[in-house]
Amino acid sequence: MILWLLNHLSTFVIAVLLVGGLTGLAVAGSVAARRRFPHLAQGDHNEMVGVALGMFGAIYGIILAFVVVTLWTQLENTQNIVASEATDLALVVRSADAFPPADRDRVHRAVGAYAHAVVEVQWPLMRDGRPSYDATAPQTQALYQALQAYEPQGTRAETFYAEAVTRLNDVAAQRRARITMAESALPVLLQVLVYGGAFVIVPLTFLFGLRSLKMQLLFVSAVAGLIGFSLLLVVALDRPFAGDLSVTPAPYKEAALAQFWAAG
Repeated sequence: MILWLLNHLSTFVIAVLLVGGLTGLAVAGSVAARRRFPHLAQGDHNEMVGVALGMFGAIYGIILAFVVVTLWTQLENTQNIVASEATDLALVVRSADAFPPADRDRVHRAVGAYAHAVVEVQWPLMRDGRPSYDATAPQTQALYQALQAYEPQGTRAETFYAEAVTRLNDVAAQRRARITMAESALPVLLQVLVYGGAFVIVPLTFLFGLRSLKMQLLFVSAVAGLIGFSLLLVVALDRPFAGDLSVTPAPYKEAALAQFWAAG
């Protein structure tokens, strides 16, 4: 459900639906509670409700903070993985520039094919939450074959060849890490705590009575809105390759890799 929302709706639309919807439900629920139980406006239960709100609010706040920090860290780690993979791929190109023309061109073609496969084939799969190692497996194998076909002659050639092989091994490691991150999502237990907690905190505010209906609705709306924005942040960060805040494949089109996209 979250993946579908991120891939089909903008963050603004999700915000309107989530924050606006939760606030609207809170207002409607508060009005319905006051009509059903008019004595709530007298504030007879405010002390008990205040204690409950404070306790549940503190626990829920800690859970939300933990989840948001975890998801934000996950997003940053994913960005670093993508940048590292693209950088290592570019360094393979730089090292191959020291090879003889035929071997250099073979490596460049293999790098270009890999970059296109990542961006055009594997990225849409990761965005849909179904990454596949097979999507770039042939291109990865072709990269290794391109380097294995070259026999360096002399110290200078061996130095650049060793660097290219090292960087290619790093590319393979970062590729695996990137696909692993694309499969990650908020655990079910944390989803229950985050989304279920909202439906515990918000109804509790209905029981906190204020004589003024306007002030009551303002209080309920403020709590619901704050929780709604917090949930919006959780939704937006839940999948690192989906939504407006997702990681982009731009690093695979920059620096030494830009030459493989010149025709596009």
